[in-house]
Amino acid sequence: MIQRTPIAPLRPGAKHTPVIYYIRHGETDWNRQGRLQGGHNIPLNDLGRWQAREVAQHLRDAAGVALDSMPWIVSPMDRAQETARICRSALGFDANGFTTLPGLTEITFGTWEGMTWKEVRKSDPGRAAQRTADKWGYVPPDGESYAMVHRRTKPVFDALTVPTVVVAHGGIARALLWDRTEVNEADAAVFDIWQGRVMVFDAEGATWVP
Repeated sequence: MIQRTPIAPLRPGAKHTPVIYYIRHGETDWNRQGRLQGGHNIPLNDLGRWQAREVAQHLRDAAGVALDSMPWIVSPMDRAQETARICRSALGFDANGFTTLPGLTEITFGTWEGMTWKEVRKSDPGRAAQRTADKWGYVPPDGESYAMVHRRTKPVFDALTVPTVVVAHGGIARALLWDRTEVNEADAAVFDIWQGRVMVFDAEGATWVP
């Protein structure tokens, strides 16, 4: 039996689609430095490429032989596509056998992108405080809130009709976590979305593999 770590049960009344096997892209140098990358196309670093290979086995453990015929939908951003290609190659699949969807693009942080949160708090303390008070609903200058991300991604996930692999971003996972499980808005906005692991959404809620 595969190892699973429970995250949260299904939200009462939440729409249940076929199983979603969710993978966050591997690490980038901006991830390591704590920089807000959002809409910037930062490539995977060496650890990120290793994570993309490692997650292939976790995905196989979670989905079993059914994985061979599953569709993959992927963010069009470079770091997500690179992760998908490495992962699929490690599984022996066509590296490019996936579909990219613009709706899965990462949350944007507008003029704050490229900075660390420490730098944001120093250069824009008033707005940084507003976001701290409402991380789910606050819209950074020229950016997006998690509430906005939820509105644009919900149709993507609600339209799924078969078990699907998704390769995207932390912000997209947080929106899906709030939509499907009992995790509230405040907790979803700060929930750690791990790289190199698979988040499974099914009729019971959400779990990590491994």
